[in-house]
Parts: sequence; structure tokens; C-alpha cells
Amino acid sequence: MPVVSVAEQMVAVLRQAGVERVYGVVGDSLNPVVDAIRRTDGIGWVHVRNEEAGAFAAAAEAELTGRLAVCAGSCGPGNTHLVQGLYDAQRSGVPVLALASHIPSGQIGTGFFQETHPERVFTDCSGWCEMLSTAAQMPRLLRIAIQHALGAREVSVLAFPGDVAALSAAAPTGSSHFLTERAVAAPPWSQVQELARVLNAAPRVALFCGAGVREAHPEVMELAATLCAPVGHSLRGKEWIQYDNPYDVGMSGLLGYGACHEALHSADLVLLLGTDFPYDSFLPQARTVQVDHDATRLGRRTALDLAVHGDVPATLRAVLPLLERKTDRTFLDDMLRRHCRALEDVVGAYTRDIGKHLPIHPEYVASVLDEVAAEDAVFTVDTGMNNVWAARYLQPNGRRRVIGSFLHGSMANALPHAIGAQLAFPGRQVVAMSGDGGLSMLLGELLTVARHRLPVKTVVFNNGALGMIKLEMLVSGYPESEVDNGDVDYAGIARAMGIPAKRVTEPARVREVLAEALERPGPALVDVVTDPNALSVPPHITAAQLKGFALAAGRTVLAGGVGRMIDLARSNLRNIPRP
Repeated sequence: MPVVSVAEQMVAVLRQAGVERVYGVVGDSLNPVVDAIRRTDGIGWVHVRNEEAGAFAAAAEAELTGRLAVCAGSCGPGNTHLVQGLYDAQRSGVPVLALASHIPSGQIGTGFFQETHPERVFTDCSGWCEMLSTAAQMPRLLRIAIQHALGAREVSVLAFPGDVAALSAAAPTGSSHFLTERAVAAPPWSQVQELARVLNAAPRVALFCGAGVREAHPEVMELAATLCAPVGHSLRGKEWIQYDNPYDVGMSGLLGYGACHEALHSADLVLLLGTDFPYDSFLPQARTVQVDHDATRLGRRTALDLAVHGDVPATLRAVLPLLERKTDRTFLDDMLRRHCRALEDVVGAYTRDIGKHLPIHPEYVASVLDEVAAEDAVFTVDTGMNNVWAARYLQPNGRRRVIGSFLHGSMANALPHAIGAQLAFPGRQVVAMSGDGGLSMLLGELLTVARHRLPVKTVVFNNGALGMIKLEMLVSGYPESEVDNGDVDYAGIARAMGIPAKRVTEPARVREVLAEALERPGPALVDVVTDPNALSVPPHITAAQLKGFALAAGRTVLAGGVGRMIDLARSNLRNIPRP
């Protein structure tokens, strides 16, 4: 197709970057771009019901593929709807490009209909944001936007007046190679030597791993074996380090479980690996070494005895030959035992009389979902109590993925994330773990699933309440207020939209209905009515929080983590050498 307009030039450059789809809602200032996409092979427009969902979908696609994903919004409200999902993408560190069309160029600054200032609006939720004002700036400016998103792994925003997009191209499109594989950050040798010295000197070392250990599972296991070190993880690190891990002691933080918190606070030295863990109150704030490929993250959560700048795999490969093998397993074995006990203590909380307990335990639903889902399933998880159930019951195996708005903490992310995940991997099982609060916020995206016949499986944990907000009120001593979502039949709504759906109110039917939904072709929704009083507390809470629970009495609080993790913990105990 000959390039005759700026919009067509945009689409041609997107195709050169490997972009196959653009998520958005059409609008007048976007019409030249939408029409250029319509007439270009290899790229399509994904019509969502809210631009926010389009940005979330792009974020999920970029996170799962590592490639550039694109969303778009028309002038004014179309732009501002994008912001929520772009914040999520920016904080998750994924390469997303947003095309933000603007009012006619001659009207900018006049208070025209739908006028905003996109170059200001998007500044805080992106790493690069510029205005395309003339045809002569293309295709160079778009290529810069794309390369910034890919190179820095963050959001780029290209704003442009709609009338500029309709202009004739002023320069040839040409072609240019986009760099997609980044260099490995190798730590300075002096830092490697110092890291070896402090690890050798510390009798008891604990490892705490984040998403930065993604390519370092073998190296972390070798390090833990060499140091006899328990291995804990953050929520984002769970899928990369918990599987095949005989040193696992669970997770720390507000959603934590097991002995991770105790291990970190009992160790003589804590080694943070590839984590920018935001909850500094859960860290010991002393005796800590941090390794990260991003030097700006070093020391911003805790004071450090040593900061090491480097990719985790490269750093560990450099330091391992310098380490002295420790033989005293006392600390490690003690933490493994404590971790197993912490899990065993609460097994009965969701297994006892499950066939009779009404409403259904959400923990039970999550554990069954973990068992019946595919070994390479992609789970997208709503913010709130579903984060807790996913963290404690979904078991990683090196092939599954679990993504959510884990850093931005936005509600309603699970379903639009699932849309992006499913379009990126049409043959893979994608399961949206939606809360009723989150689903109701972007309920219209069920229409997106139905229209595109996406085989997304939506499991609604329907407790009729904003469960995490209720928990926050409880720990602060406030009586719950305005957290009731009402008794809504989401299965009925889904069926009205053309999606096969069932509502489950009896625990005995959970496994059967979930398995049937996962096995059927096309989309499906399972609406499970769960216990609104099933809440969760972290493994370590303050006296003030305990007082808050006492003041807000009458609620059922379940602590710890169960599911198949107890099997892993018991298996790890069997590996402890007997005297």
C-alpha cells in the first residue's frame, strides 16, 4: 500500500515494529489512523468498551510477549480514559505505546470542545511523551517513541492532532531496525568480590527474590544450596522462584504466608535479588545487600550494607565461584520447619466440611482452580482479596504465568488483562480471576470478549463486597461502611451478553463447573458465591492492627497459606538430613 498520509505512515512504522493490533475506542480525531489500520494487512483494531481496558490489555500483551503493544485514545475523554491502564503498564515496566489523538491543531489553546493537554496529562504515567505537530516530524518521532518503549521498557505516548494525521506525508517512510534485546548488566568486579566477602562472613543468610530472578532460577538454587539459605519471595517473584525450590519459605508482605518474614528478620544477612519490594516495614532495615539491574532502585527501600549493580543471573554466576560452601543447615532447616507448621496450622480452615460450608470458602475455589487449570495457563488477577487467593493457592511450575496490577494496584484489571493475554496467545488457556467489585467496574469488557469470541474463562469470586477495603477498615478499627456490592447474578449478565455462564452456590459443584468451563471452547464465566467474611492477614501484624481487629469483632480471619504449597513444604522437610 503506497503511503500517502501521516496516519498511513504511522501504521507502516507500527508494522515494521511487529505490531499486530491496536486496542482502543474509535473517535473522530482517531479516524485517519483507524482507517489506515483497516486498509493495512497484518494489523487490526481491537474494539474495547473503555480505553482504560485497552491500555490494560496492551500492558498484559507486552508483559507476556516482551514485544511492543499499542493502545489508542481519541481527544479529550478518550485520552484521559487511557491513563489508568498506562499507569499500570509504566509501573510494571512493560513496553507500551499509546497513540493519543488531539483536537484540531488550529484550535489548540482556545478552550475548544474536548480540549485537554495530552503532553501534560500523560507525563506522570509515561517515560516519553511528545506532540507530533507537523507532517515533517514523521516517521522519525514515532520511531523514537517505539525505541524508547522497547529500550527503557516503559510507556511512550505520541500525541497528535487529528488533522495532522490526515495530512500528506512529508518524508519517505523508509525502514529502521528496532532494538528488542537489551544488553546484560555485568556487575563491577570490585562489587562481586565484596559481595562474596559479606556472604562468606555471614553465618545465616536469607534470600528474598523478586521478578528480577526471572532468568536466574538455577543460579538462585545453587546459591541457596551453597549458603544453606532459606528463599523467600515477593508476589511478583513467586512465579519465577517458588517452583522446584527445596529452600522455599513463602512470601512476605501484606499478602504473605509461611516463614519468609521470620527468616528475613532472623538472618545475619538478607540478600535482596531483583526486587523493588515497596513494603519497607516488612524488611529488617539492617544487615541487607541488594542486587538490581536498575541502579536507581538500590537502597530506596532499606539501608544497605552493600549495593550491587548488575543483572541477577550475571551477578550470581560471577560470585558463585568465590563462595565458601556452608555446612551448617540449622538456620535453613529451622525455617523450613516453621514454614511447614505455618501452612499446616491453617489447612483445616478451608478443608473442614467444605461440602457443607455456605457461603463457599474462596480459598477452596482458588485451590480447585489451581488443580484443574492447564499447566501453562495464564492467570490474570484482580486487585484485592483475589491477589491473596492467587498468591497463596496458584502454584507456579515455570510455565504458568500470573499477572496483575501488582504495583499500581488498580481495580478491574483482570478482565482487560485477560483480553490482551488471549489475543497474544490465542491457543493458550487464559483465566481471569475477577472480584465482583473489579468486574463490575469494567463490566462492559465482557462484551469485548463476546464480540471477539475470545476463549477467556472468567471466574468471579462473588462475595458481594469490597473485601480488601473491608480488611483495611478492620485493621484500622473502623466499622465496615459502604463496602456492600449487593447480590448480583453475574452469570445471568454474562449469558445476556452471549457468554455461556453458570452460577455456583454449593461447594460440591465447584470442581465440576470449573472443569467444564475450562474445557469448553470459546468464552465462559463461572460466578461463584463466596464467603464475604473470609479475609486474610499477613504473617506479621502490628499491635495497632491487632487492636483494630479486636475493635471490629465478629469477622472470620484466615491467616497463612495452604493449597498444594503444603505438599511442597512437607516434601522439603523430607529433604532435611537426619542426625
